[in-house]
Amino acid sequence: MKSLMLGNEAVARGLYEAGVTFVSSYPGTPSTEITEAVTRYEEIYSEWAPNEKVAFEAAFGAATGGARSFCAMKHVGLNVAADPLYTASYIGVNAGMVCAVADDPGMHSSQNEQDSRHHAIASKTPMLEPSDSAECRDYTRLAFELSEQFDTPFLLRLSTRISHSRSLVEPHEREERPLMEYQKNPMKNVMMPAMAKVRHVDVEKRMDALRQYAETSGINTVEYNDRRIGIIAAGTTYTYAKEALGERASYLKLGMVNPLPVNLILEFARNVGQVYVIEELDDIIETHCRKYGIPVIGRLLFPACGEYSQKTVREALLGEELPVQPFTAAPVPPRPPVLCAGCPHRGLFYALKKYHLYVSGDIGCYTLGAQAPLAMIDTCVCMGASISGLHGFNTARGPEQAKKSVAVIGDSTFIHSGITGLIDIAYNKGISTVIVLDNSITGMTGHQNNPANGLTIKGDPTVAVNLEALAHAVGIRRVAVVDPFDLEEVRRVVSAELEAEEPSLVIARRPCALLKNVKHLPPLKVDPDACTGCKACLQAGCPALSVHENGEGKRKAVIDPNQCVGCDICAKICRFGAIGKGEVH
Repeated sequence: MKSLMLGNEAVARGLYEAGVTFVSSYPGTPSTEITEAVTRYEEIYSEWAPNEKVAFEAAFGAATGGARSFCAMKHVGLNVAADPLYTASYIGVNAGMVCAVADDPGMHSSQNEQDSRHHAIASKTPMLEPSDSAECRDYTRLAFELSEQFDTPFLLRLSTRISHSRSLVEPHEREERPLMEYQKNPMKNVMMPAMAKVRHVDVEKRMDALRQYAETSGINTVEYNDRRIGIIAAGTTYTYAKEALGERASYLKLGMVNPLPVNLILEFARNVGQVYVIEELDDIIETHCRKYGIPVIGRLLFPACGEYSQKTVREALLGEELPVQPFTAAPVPPRPPVLCAGCPHRGLFYALKKYHLYVSGDIGCYTLGAQAPLAMIDTCVCMGASISGLHGFNTARGPEQAKKSVAVIGDSTFIHSGITGLIDIAYNKGISTVIVLDNSITGMTGHQNNPANGLTIKGDPTVAVNLEALAHAVGIRRVAVVDPFDLEEVRRVVSAELEAEEPSLVIARRPCALLKNVKHLPPLKVDPDACTGCKACLQAGCPALSVHENGEGKRKAVIDPNQCVGCDICAKICRFGAIGKGEVH
């Protein structure tokens, strides 16, 4: 019976049906739900890895050991996994291995709009791209068959709209697969230069075979309708084009986006009028077509930035705009993302705000501390860059700068790629101060467990990384733990560490306010008689706080009881005692 599935859920279903037994991933929107959905299938071992490189290597090891395996990550996570990917492509597989990578056109939850097809091309790894949930399931299964047929890892390219939209999927039974035999073969599996030279030749032969497959297998399909317009597209853009143009155009739908066919595109171009290439992000298909003398139009009409839509396609190709119902109500105020009410990061940032520090930021919920009114993040590059970046910044500007700067990083991100930066500081005699914001969870991607909180992907107890002991082990002698809601203690500790002539690690430890097992205080209340309307409390940037005009025409602070968790930060800010503290319940 068919059921509605997220694209990510459909990938997980495809893993189950393909007989996969090993899954290792690191959470990253929009790919996270794949591995979360996998946990429903008891036949599949699943885990959260410390980072994407480890996840890829673990999955590759499982495939080498004879088990069909899988890993998932977002596009910037593939950068982290690129090192093993490029060499795994040379080695090939034993049992099938597939890596799903979810791109994020429009940057809904990412720091760039990277196009992962570049990694597929550069690593000489074949890539499939589904256009709906049914194809997510089908292409996942197909990728494992092709992985074993062509002796190569496979990439499955998703995007935010494919991962997070729902369409009908018809589930099938699981194909149980016995563990394949492992045979020792250093010439194939050990990539020393002499072996790698031989394997590179094999990889080029494999890519030629895959190009032939792309020409004739049916993974790339042609639909002729009105032949005056020919559309070449894949994934979301194919769906947008079909919905926008219908039978007013003919289509070459690409299911395999690396390697791309040549003869199939030439034949399609001969049978239609003007050929348009519709592809989000980079002009990879368009460049491929022009390489073989196929006159296509792509980037001339379609932007290089952001997501497309049915509207984008219709306006670009037909010059038609659909009627829009005007919105005549009052303007909708902007709603930028903010730290949640009761977020422990807010206390840490507010406590540090008075020092006018340079704050080297990282990837996570705490990146929202860059927003006004906290405005406490100076830089943010990638996972782990806050620590190593601060070391470079302070080394360049001298020891006095180190007394006026900190790095902030979350517990999960510290495990992911922050540890090596801390080692760099200790080893090279830096004096930087690093603050780990330990909220006991991987927060931004939706509360996934990690090696620092002592729970597995299924919530089972396991060992937890002791951050204090780890810091001591890598050479950091000064380690302090603070409660980020204790503003004065945070200031006292951070001030002392900034003055120290050696590196320091401060752990701001308090669980995420949204965790189910966290008990909150009752909502705080504002005494309107004591409130002067000075708005100082708003400097904490809490969404539960606002200022409204009362019946007497005076502006007073108001606390939304549905959002407030009684964290007490605003009460500590108020100089007039106008905000009252509740009792534990």
